Amino acid sequence: MTTEDAGRPPAVRQLRLVVEAEDYEAAVAFFRDALGLPEQAAFTGEGDARVVILDAGRATLEIANPAQKRMIDEVEVGRQVAPKMRVAFEVDDSRSATRRLVSAGATEIAPPTVTPWQSLNARLDAPAGLQITLFQELLGADERSTLDGFGADRAREE
Repeated sequence: MTTEDAGRPPAVRQLRLVVEAEDYEAAVAFFRDALGLPEQAAFTGEGDARVVILDAGRATLEIANPAQKRMIDEVEVGRQVAPKMRVAFEVDDSRSATRRLVSAGATEIAPPTVTPWQSLNARLDAPAGLQITLFQELLGADERSTLDGFGADRAREE
């Protein structure tokens, strides 16, 4: 944060990913009940319009160039499978979360795999047409920052 940023509120307060689910009940059961995202609010409207807002904890927006997307697919799955957008959830235990979500209806694309950035990542096809990654950090942020290839993009530009 620079001195001029001090005291100024952040421009964005929340990242909310809105997903249309043909099978709304199955998607809610999967993400709320199986994955464990707490329900924050729910609304109904005319014509059976329904939405549930689930708390996914801290949100980040990960922007990757095509080469990085291909590399992530190769590391996590061994082949190109991801659509342009994939949703990733940090979990405490990738192996047990993968088993739980497969039991709840997800299809395993790739089992938990240790990545070069020292996380344990699994890839799943989930309800609502989402491809998801479950990741478990194996090292703290300070330890990961010393790994080859880590650093801030902004620092590379200077």
